[in-house]
Amino acid sequence: MMFIDSHAHLNSEDFKPDLEQVLDRARGAGVETIIVPGTTVESSLEAIALSDKYPNVYACVGIHPHDASKASADALGKIERMTEHKKVVAVGEIGLDYHYDFSPRGIQQEVFRKQIQIAIRHNLPIVVHTRESQDDAIAAVDEAVTANSQWRAAESNVHTRVPARRGVFHCFPGSPDEANVLMELGFLVSYPGIVTFKNSPVIETLKSVGYDHILLETDSPYLSPVPLRGKRNEPANVVLVAQKIADVFGASLEDVARAARFNTQRLFNIGPMDPPRIAYKLKNSLYLNITIRCNADCIFCDRKGEAIVKGHNLRIEKEPSAGEVLEAIGDPKNYEEIVFCGYGEPTIRLDVIKEVARSVKDKGGRVRLNTDGHGNVINHRNIVPELVGLIDSVSISLNSIDPKQYGELMRLDGEKYHHAMVEFARECVQHLPEVVMTVVGMPEIDIPSAEEFVEKNIGAHFRLRPYF
Repeated sequence: MMFIDSHAHLNSEDFKPDLEQVLDRARGAGVETIIVPGTTVESSLEAIALSDKYPNVYACVGIHPHDASKASADALGKIERMTEHKKVVAVGEIGLDYHYDFSPRGIQQEVFRKQIQIAIRHNLPIVVHTRESQDDAIAAVDEAVTANSQWRAAESNVHTRVPARRGVFHCFPGSPDEANVLMELGFLVSYPGIVTFKNSPVIETLKSVGYDHILLETDSPYLSPVPLRGKRNEPANVVLVAQKIADVFGASLEDVARAARFNTQRLFNIGPMDPPRIAYKLKNSLYLNITIRCNADCIFCDRKGEAIVKGHNLRIEKEPSAGEVLEAIGDPKNYEEIVFCGYGEPTIRLDVIKEVARSVKDKGGRVRLNTDGHGNVINHRNIVPELVGLIDSVSISLNSIDPKQYGELMRLDGEKYHHAMVEFARECVQHLPEVVMTVVGMPEIDIPSAEEFVEKNIGAHFRLRPYF
């Protein structure tokens, strides 16, 4: 379990006396990589010097809004030249700060936009500081993305349905709605020790975003987490931040560390990605990724793109045999449940489902199947009787109660497949112990009507899945 501190001011004077010890403690805590932002020309050069000295340190370069008044053409030219350094991974820390107004707001906005353009010219992400200025900061990045749609697009898989990663709003103070706008623009958010503070106002936004769309940071030497408030912060404390976030979601520390680590690596283009997996653990369930083939092509699915789930790489190059899947499972009683759920439609490999499920059940395990509900069409027969005694719970993607909209969302014949999915669900309700039907929380979906349809017409349980 390795962590990345995505924002630590190791170039601060506070770390001059004992930087080596600080780095030793970070390594001891499992912090494998540290991103050091610049806030002035001088501190940007210091960040680069640290990245040259330490293999696990990377630099960002930029001028903080507090110093925007000092951002002359010469200073901005120096920042731009620094972006050519091989270990400079972003332009930042840049942005707007209307709390202190150390620089006039108009100048802050001008310097922010100029530095965004530097990032765009060099195809780098940005690290954004915003305080009491979210509206203007979001407007500035929206303007930049609208005018430069290819910014960072080449860094994403050409098939991906996830927006190109363009930056992170660090120590994000904004609302859930503001965070959602940022995600649609290709921005992540990150949180330091503020998530550990009593009655922290950012918790509701964090819950809305989800732990798999954030970065972890300390903002060292500032914002020490509880129980270290009042003391100098340092990268080793990122573990306390991650643990609090895990507690908020009822997730494991490993889940949060892995998801944030992937996001940070992908945003800053650092480190090798983890290899694809056929079995991946979330909380105390083990998920089985037996195919990336699917009869549908949902507009919200990234199957053809990166195929990442909470930091797990699911882009398998070959489909595993039943024996390989069982080997990956080990003892199924080690998990709350074994779930057939990857970036493809599991019932395409019905024989593997049945063989693996039978073995899991024989060993005392519980089995769940996540499906689009097209198994009967795919296999040219009613497969539900074959699942009896093997599947304890089935989760079916309803997506929409309107066949036309259903077809548009899944890019298939809506009338044919919607009817097949509903009939499959009704069969499952008749023969299997538990049936759940889900929709993705997209603005165009009539969620109340979907819930009523599931509970009253089908007799199943309803669940809303997050869009991002």
